[in-house]
Amino acid sequence: MKVLVSDNLEDVGLDILRKEPEIRVDVRPGLKPDELKEIIGDYDALIIRSATKVTEDLLSAARNLRVVGRAGIGLDNVDIPAATKRGIIVMNTPTGNVVTTAEHAIAMMMALSRNIPWGTASMKAGQWEKKKLQGREIFNKVLGVIGFGKIGSIVADRARGLKMQVIVHDPFVTADAIEKAGYEAVSLDELYSRADYITLHVPKLKDTAGLLNQAAFDKMKDGVMIINCARGGIVNEADLNAALRSGKVAGAALDVFEKEPPGECSLFEIDRVICTPHLGAATVEAQTNVAIQVSEQILAFLKTGTIINAVNVPAVSGELLGKIGPLLTLGERLGCLLAQLCKSPAREIAIDYAGEFPEPDLSPVTTAILKGFLTPMVQDTVNFVNAKVMAGERGIKVAEARSPSDEYINLVTVKAVVAGAQHSVAGTIFGRKYPRVVKIENFRLELPPQGKFILIHNHDQPGAIGSIGTLLGSNRVNISQMRVGQQEDGDKTMIYFRTDNPIPDHVMEELKRLPLIIDVMAFEL
Repeated sequence: MKVLVSDNLEDVGLDILRKEPEIRVDVRPGLKPDELKEIIGDYDALIIRSATKVTEDLLSAARNLRVVGRAGIGLDNVDIPAATKRGIIVMNTPTGNVVTTAEHAIAMMMALSRNIPWGTASMKAGQWEKKKLQGREIFNKVLGVIGFGKIGSIVADRARGLKMQVIVHDPFVTADAIEKAGYEAVSLDELYSRADYITLHVPKLKDTAGLLNQAAFDKMKDGVMIINCARGGIVNEADLNAALRSGKVAGAALDVFEKEPPGECSLFEIDRVICTPHLGAATVEAQTNVAIQVSEQILAFLKTGTIINAVNVPAVSGELLGKIGPLLTLGERLGCLLAQLCKSPAREIAIDYAGEFPEPDLSPVTTAILKGFLTPMVQDTVNFVNAKVMAGERGIKVAEARSPSDEYINLVTVKAVVAGAQHSVAGTIFGRKYPRVVKIENFRLELPPQGKFILIHNHDQPGAIGSIGTLLGSNRVNISQMRVGQQEDGDKTMIYFRTDNPIPDHVMEELKRLPLIIDVMAFEL
């Protein structure tokens, strides 16, 4: 069996593979895309970091490839749907560098507070600017932590050890779970108004892109300091620049950028900005950890078929996967759809399996539902191994039930209980292999759970559908698919549609203002 390592990997990981006589390892970092495509067909496994781009085009040539292993967390450089379609397992190492990244955020905060980079530069320039470089204590200051996952919780713990007052906001973690850990759960606006320091620990998603923008800075204390060791693009760099120049923001410590490498960046012209070239995971220990983990995972899969930390397939046997594969896909998509319906943290997820199923043990499907539900919140951190644990860490109770089904051979219904509300979706398998959503909230609506689409909640009156079509047509947006679902015991409808091209933001806003429209929601599964 042949393993290609196309990015730099620590020798300690390579040695694990090289010790196995049946494994041949080729280490070839820095290959151009065409060069990689030319040779990839010979390999059973591919180990990467962030440099290699595993595209659909590359995978089309990977005739023998069975597994891709990422030494690290982020999988932005891997086309996971394309890999899944070809039966290629994609693994990452989600725990190998969490401590390292958390420590880097604390180090950046300390360096920013005590002017360490400027003091170093000043001394090396032969100056002694003691008065000019006066800093500030972090003792008893308020640290606002946005994102309470693995890294954010470690940052909170380290800051508490430094005697800071820690407040936390995470829209996907219940207040009970945050308070049980010993911190104060607050709204985002309250965090902005109270924090002396704000540190970001969320993935870059549709809802977090540009999270810290001019509107957010306006709500913050004068003299706040910003730390971003999460992902570039969560902070709007132009707005941060303006806030720094106005004095609203006293300083910023950035490890990540909208464009990497950033090249010329106007933020670098400001003295009160310190920056590092995405060093959050760059320690000897972290690189050793992820190299060992990815090599052990690849080896376990190639030798015994054991699947560890896969993001696109659960750890089940090939025989079982053949039986319940469509149900796993359905479950993951139902969970992802439900998460996007919820506007506040879920306290409970209730799953009902109604009718006949090919296997009595549906726990892998439950895991798939939880993975799908958590993915919009934590992205690459969640997989089929840790989904249940991560749900528990977020204070989500999970309940399963079995019941008969009169309408479908089998029906999976998933409900989320949030503060003051309940949301639900249901789906089934058509023709033994085609997942379909058949109910959203109390609307009967059949749709394939994949890709990007729009749901419009509207009053069931003449002219509603016509006004939507007219508006989209006048803006040269063509509807490629459309379904209408009737509300059970109600006078409203839900319209599902896809378009040939993305709907511009201003058109989405116009849709929301149409007379008979109640709500317009965009989804991505």
